[in-house]
Amino acid sequence: MSQNQEIRPIFTKRLLHPRYWLTWFGIGILYLIVLLPYPVIYQLGKSLGLLSMKLIGKRKETARQNLKLCFPEKSQLERDQMLRGNFISTGLAIFETGMAWFWSDKRLAKHSSIDGDQFIKNVQQSGQGVLLIGIHFLTLELGARILGMSHPGVGVYRPNDNLVMDYVQLKGRLKSNKYMLDRYNTKGMIRALKNGELLWYAPDHDYGPKNSVFAPLFSVEKAATTIGTRILVKLGQPAIIPFTPKREENGHYTVYVTPALEGYPIDDDVLAATFMNKAIEQEILKAPEQYMWLHRRFKTRPKGEAPLYTNDVQSD
Repeated sequence: MSQNQEIRPIFTKRLLHPRYWLTWFGIGILYLIVLLPYPVIYQLGKSLGLLSMKLIGKRKETARQNLKLCFPEKSQLERDQMLRGNFISTGLAIFETGMAWFWSDKRLAKHSSIDGDQFIKNVQQSGQGVLLIGIHFLTLELGARILGMSHPGVGVYRPNDNLVMDYVQLKGRLKSNKYMLDRYNTKGMIRALKNGELLWYAPDHDYGPKNSVFAPLFSVEKAATTIGTRILVKLGQPAIIPFTPKREENGHYTVYVTPALEGYPIDDDVLAATFMNKAIEQEILKAPEQYMWLHRRFKTRPKGEAPLYTNDVQSD
């Protein structure tokens, strides 16, 4: 793939191969479910989440350990309540993804709003690019669609191994993006920022030791953190604006946009990662039960340090 190539969904006969019929069937069911009234969708998602809490024990223990590592000051009861809420959000996330891909702008607008929209508008009016920090909330897919209805941007994309899922995901995401770039296409990202585009970027997962440094995140002193943010900021010179898509108790979705971050230290990898992790913490605290705690965020450890998850084996 060329470093400059934009990713577009292309329908081919390969997508009709029998190996994908079950995938098409699942997507069809998802499409039909999200046609239902929202209260019904909510109850289905909640039930699915609570059921999954009983079925995927390994993920449950991962989430439990993440909450313990990040919030040691909370009681076990408080963390158990967060865990239950997190699994409810996990079930809802499946249908919220369908809402993001299949709902019309009109229907989505009735269930959503943006708080802090002016922070993006002010930067874009100046012609400066925007590095939009999208934390891995379970509502992220829907939040990106909501924000993209008024601020279409450039998405950073990881291809799906399933060709049908890849096609449908791209079609859905291009409802709120001008085009998509592969997550390894750094040159394309920098070019988009220099051209004044809004670029979606998520720096809060553990991407392994390569191109990462260790910086504090909540109560974990050494969390592997990508240095990709610093490279994009240094070379693209954008405004850095985090946002949080939150499902409110009344079923309304609010995207909270933070004012552009000031004082980002572009000349030091560790200081830059620490700065970004502090910003990520503040966003997560807006809706901690809706964050993606089910992945092993702290899997990568400094050489010689013990793993933080029971089934992990520390590599040399």
